[in-house]
Amino acid sequence: MPSNKAEWRTWAREVRRALPDHSAAFTAHLSIFLREMGARQVLAYRALPGEIDVSALAHGFELLAPRARFRPTPRLTLHPWDTATEMSRFGALQPPADAPEILLSGVDAILLPGLAFDVQGVRLGYGGGFYDRLLPGFGGLTVGVIQRALIVPRLPADAHDCPVAWLATEDGLERTRC
Repeated sequence: MPSNKAEWRTWAREVRRALPDHSAAFTAHLSIFLREMGARQVLAYRALPGEIDVSALAHGFELLAPRARFRPTPRLTLHPWDTATEMSRFGALQPPADAPEILLSGVDAILLPGLAFDVQGVRLGYGGGFYDRLLPGFGGLTVGVIQRALIVPRLPADAHDCPVAWLATEDGLERTRC
């Protein structure tokens, strides 16, 4: 098995290329779960190729889209879902710099994409640390959205990594061991 984050990222990208798209199953499970948990305002993400597309949730929830900002400090800002109209440097749609900003304090749940997660909820992201800066100030639901084949027993973790409380897979939702 891989030993460091770079090797894990290579492994996850290779595995992900061979997986079928289960986006419809994910959004069905997520919709039920989010309703049961009372979530209304949800920070989602605009999917990159190979990620699970959660955009169908916009029909039942107030979705927000993140924008990665690099200056003065790298961070995510939150914006209405439908403002995500420009391509980011990562290749996903994002809101333009002047889109109205929504405060994190009103968000009920955050859906996080990733290359892989472990059973403790540790996320293997793309290396920017944007979600790790956002999550310490958040007290709501955190859900990693990942195909079952990309959940592993343990990933390397840094002190600043913030595990998610739930994992959404094509089979449903499960609590992590965090």
